[in-house]
Amino acid sequence: MELHCRRTFLVKAVLLFLFLNHVVNARISKSPCHFLAVFNFGDSNSDTGGLSAAFGQAGPPHGESFFHGPAGRYCDGRLVIDFIAQSFGLPFLSAFLDSLGSNFTHGANFATAGSTIRPQNTTLQQSGFSPFSLNVQSYQFNDFHTRVQFFRAQKGDGVFKSLMPKTEDFSNALYTFDIGQNDLTAGLFQNLTVDEVMASVPDIVGQLKTVIKGIYDKGGRSYWIHNTGPFGCLPYVMDRQPITAGQVDKYGCVGPFNELAQYFNSRLKETVNQLREELPEAAFTYVDVYSVKYELITQATRHGFKHPLRACCGHGGKYNFNLHVGCGGKVKVNGKDILVAKACEDPTVMINWDGVHYTQAANKWIFDQIVNGSYSDPPIPLGLACFKEP
Repeated sequence: MELHCRRTFLVKAVLLFLFLNHVVNARISKSPCHFLAVFNFGDSNSDTGGLSAAFGQAGPPHGESFFHGPAGRYCDGRLVIDFIAQSFGLPFLSAFLDSLGSNFTHGANFATAGSTIRPQNTTLQQSGFSPFSLNVQSYQFNDFHTRVQFFRAQKGDGVFKSLMPKTEDFSNALYTFDIGQNDLTAGLFQNLTVDEVMASVPDIVGQLKTVIKGIYDKGGRSYWIHNTGPFGCLPYVMDRQPITAGQVDKYGCVGPFNELAQYFNSRLKETVNQLREELPEAAFTYVDVYSVKYELITQATRHGFKHPLRACCGHGGKYNFNLHVGCGGKVKVNGKDILVAKACEDPTVMINWDGVHYTQAANKWIFDQIVNGSYSDPPIPLGLACFKEP
């Protein structure tokens, strides 16, 4: 009897090994997707110059760690979307709204800092949220798509053709999304309760779904969709919202706000699953950046970072953040402008850049965790995002 059990166990073990080996080899045998273009939609986490083009450049010290000057990003250097483009051997994405020096041969970036999925009934000056909500970004993409087809059909216009993608690139491109956090914080900043903001989430993800289906109708087939991060750990939220001691977790983050982010993410994942059923020709990868960012913030020392809840570039207060004096901000002293919101000495060991956004070092760490598919559903690497799981 004992011998029989051993044989049965060995047979099962061998069969399991062969099955897993088959799955691994099947994935390895796939050639990487040949993405010649990336089209990005989102907020400041992936804005490479949209808001700066529309409302004025994000000034120094933004960009200092890599670009050595302002480069349209609310960061000291590169964003996750920059590392995504680099991983494909593509140049950084030009912002759709930037008319000078832009090259759209390898895609376009429609993201702007402060963007929400749902349109906000306020101006940028009133609330700080961008008027270029996701539906506006989709209108811009549709116009871009139409105009590319128009110019491609012309016999002349060589200069324009050299700066735009080929027609077939739209169906072979990767479509990336990183948006939704501002919809949640906008509700909180309007003094809605967490439960009231939660009640709005189904409509928020529903509008995202509508936009993606519109892009699918234009030929988009490969989607890489980030969920939202633990904004309950970000200075600009913790400094601005009334918080009771019981709401703060052992890492110093606001639990209810992170639970709101996780609720949004659960509904977003459900929406992605629905899209897989409704758009069977498309490949959808849902990327859990929440878990990656929370790991980085709560285990900062282990990963070579420090002061995870403090801004590198800011001014005063518990979190080195001041809503009225942002990164690079000046105050008048005896009639003179004095720079007070300076960058910290070493941004490479800081996670938070300006109280709202991540540093280049943190963005690189985040990218390194997600690029191999470890935090993706299905668990496929970025380079295979054009393939659907059977």
